[in-house]
Amino acid sequence: MSEAPYTQPQPADRYRDQRDPVLMLEKINVSFDGFRALTDLSLQIGAGELRCVIGPSGAGKTTLMDVITGKTRPDNGRVLYDQDTDLTTLSPVAIARAGIGRKFQKPTVFEALTVAENLEIALKADKSVWASLRARLNGDQQDRIDETLKLLRLGGERQRKAGLLSHGQKQFLEIGMLLVQEPNLLLLDEPAAGMTDAETDYTAELFRSLAGKHSLMVVEHDMGFVETIADRVTVLHQGQVLAEGSLREVQADEQVIDVYLGR
Repeated sequence: MSEAPYTQPQPADRYRDQRDPVLMLEKINVSFDGFRALTDLSLQIGAGELRCVIGPSGAGKTTLMDVITGKTRPDNGRVLYDQDTDLTTLSPVAIARAGIGRKFQKPTVFEALTVAENLEIALKADKSVWASLRARLNGDQQDRIDETLKLLRLGGERQRKAGLLSHGQKQFLEIGMLLVQEPNLLLLDEPAAGMTDAETDYTAELFRSLAGKHSLMVVEHDMGFVETIADRVTVLHQGQVLAEGSLREVQADEQVIDVYLGR
């Protein structure tokens, strides 16, 4: 009798039994001038997991990332990283040094510098820009930059000014500026926005390859992209978790259909 063909696990199955959270938010509340941006928000992300966060505009997605990275201090609640570090007690710089990297929706690169120089600066983020460029890279650092350029398909652009790159290439470069710092947790805000179809497809492939080695939280509106990459999906609405599970599970949730997906 022939063996059944091998079936690759679907994204939602890979970390279903993950028990060790890299990040835990416990009853987070954030208010701005009387407006409640987050209300008793609790969320866990497993080590090596790729989590997508979706929801309508104003759902609290950006505020959630701001709280994790220390840009916004919650009114109350805890944000535990690596199970015992409360991020609400740390500065944004200390949070970044602890191993959390964030990519904003609009690429932020040094446009007057080359692609390689942007990666050098990111690699030595504790120094000034010019001090970083004057300092020599050791062999391991140079290897890390070479590997990152290859991974992001920017090897041929090494000496090109970052300002001359396409929008998609700038997105990849900023991702690379995070990766050279070897973060444990990557926060990515609409990383595929403005990319070509081919670039979007490769971004999905890239994120799938990074999951496991890193934990990723991706805020995204492109449901096709989410379907390609997500282990689990969290739906936010009015600052609260509305639903959570595989994409198929949240797509079948009546509340999610009503407030976000439509019929």
